[in-house]
Amino acid sequence: MPANKKYLCTSAFRRWMKITAGFFGGYGVTISFFLMLTSFFDTSKVLMTGLFSGFIIWAILLLLAFLTKSGWKIWLVYLSLTLLFSLPYLLHSPQL
Repeated sequence: MPANKKYLCTSAFRRWMKITAGFFGGYGVTISFFLMLTSFFDTSKVLMTGLFSGFIIWAILLLLAFLTKSGWKIWLVYLSLTLLFSLPYLLHSPQL
């Protein structure tokens, strides 16, 4: 049974935006989330947690990108979350 046309992305650009947002934006959110955790907890423990749960979080964020209607909105959400999660790490890191 073929898929219903109203649920498919009609534009190749919209599909590309969702794919890149899910792949790169989800990766950025995942990495910045674990960087934020290193500001509050022991780095080695956060690293071990990130090794095991980072892929799961990234995969969920990848799938969530396809549930949105607009690729621009999900890019905006993922970029703002990446910035929000990166701020504690950037403000807490010692000056070189």
